[in-house]
Amino acid sequence: MSAGHAWAAFAGVLRRDLKLGVRKRGEVFNPILFFVLVVSLFPLGVGPSPKILAEIAPGVIWVAALLATLLSMERLFRSDFEDGALEQLLLSPHDLPLLVLAKVLAHWLITGVPLIVVSPLLGVLLHLPSEGVIALPLTLLLGTPVLSLLGAIGVALTVGLRRGGVLLTLLVMPLYIPVLIFGTTAIAAAASGLPNSGQLALLGGLLALTLTLAPFAAAAGLRISVD
Repeated sequence: MSAGHAWAAFAGVLRRDLKLGVRKRGEVFNPILFFVLVVSLFPLGVGPSPKILAEIAPGVIWVAALLATLLSMERLFRSDFEDGALEQLLLSPHDLPLLVLAKVLAHWLITGVPLIVVSPLLGVLLHLPSEGVIALPLTLLLGTPVLSLLGAIGVALTVGLRRGGVLLTLLVMPLYIPVLIFGTTAIAAAASGLPNSGQLALLGGLLALTLTLAPFAAAAGLRISVD
């Protein structure tokens, strides 16, 4: 199979999933609404003190982004599994990891990118210093694709289960913790006027690692679940 045919298949899967995601408006708006509502409720719960809100802002925003991503992950392969498209994907002559990567990219474009776009507004809402507001979307840009890639492995292993949501959470949540730690500490360091290049480099390293290995692990998980 030539590289041209493989990338044509990649583009076809990506285009199909993006069209389906746009048609199902809930898949686009539900994670964003969840993200915004969770962050917006914290000033009501902890009080309006700018100092307190600025201190907790990195953790609050990153936890909300993590949960919003996890909320949308279960549907990554579910509809394809239910209508038989997943079996056709497995029978395709093209490399399955490449097709899985296309589906993960579509998921990130539909759910992750909107979170990145609205995050600076939520940073301002929580009185995050300007340096932290600038660092916030950068950490999410590096971290949310990692969440989607790691989540794809858990979804692939649980797609055949009727109620796999709880098991999915148990599988992927420990893998999400390093991303959460590096993301929050990078924002906190920037907000304090300290260098955060180390945390950003670690996030970039995690992205490179998961981008290389996660599609193969997810493809293996799909074969196990469908068989």
